[in-house]
Amino acid sequence: MSFLPFPEPDDATLAGFAAQRDELGFVMNLTRLWSYQPGLKDGLFALVDSVVKEHDLDFRTRAVLITAMASTLGDSYCSVAWGTKLAGESSAEHAAAVLTGDDAQLSPAEVALATWARQVTRDPNATAAKDLEPLRQAGWTDRQIFGLTVFVALRLAFSTVNDALGVRPDAAYHELAPASVLDALPTGRPLDEA
Repeated sequence: MSFLPFPEPDDATLAGFAAQRDELGFVMNLTRLWSYQPGLKDGLFALVDSVVKEHDLDFRTRAVLITAMASTLGDSYCSVAWGTKLAGESSAEHAAAVLTGDDAQLSPAEVALATWARQVTRDPNATAAKDLEPLRQAGWTDRQIFGLTVFVALRLAFSTVNDALGVRPDAAYHELAPASVLDALPTGRPLDEA
């Protein structure tokens, strides 16, 4: 499930596992990995949550940004997790389109978000001032564009740790993810077998 053996969880970590099992029906492989230092994950997501609140990033916006970022990175874990969430928020075809970079099914505002997330992920040094214009035209303020960029960068950091340490997407996604989302996944780590 990862290159590192999962550590023996302490009581607080076991309580977190139980809460995740109640919410999702399983404990995610990445949650087990981050039990090496759960406070780091908690701190990272507290920071992510502060950006979300400060810049009014609704669920669909976050789902488009993360799905576009993860698929561009080749991160199959966040791609399947957030592609599944995006499918539930919109449709499986919509989520698959974001995963594959086919923007024809996206609104102009979603195209701007997905394009920006892909650019930030692919090569942040290649961005140009003109690349912000579609975000501004979609109604994002300069302050919010800063927040969108910080959000993508923080999620990129989280994905990078998971990917580098070989964490495989959970077997549960064989059942949870729509077929079109599974078909659209990047060639990252394969899903665990059931």
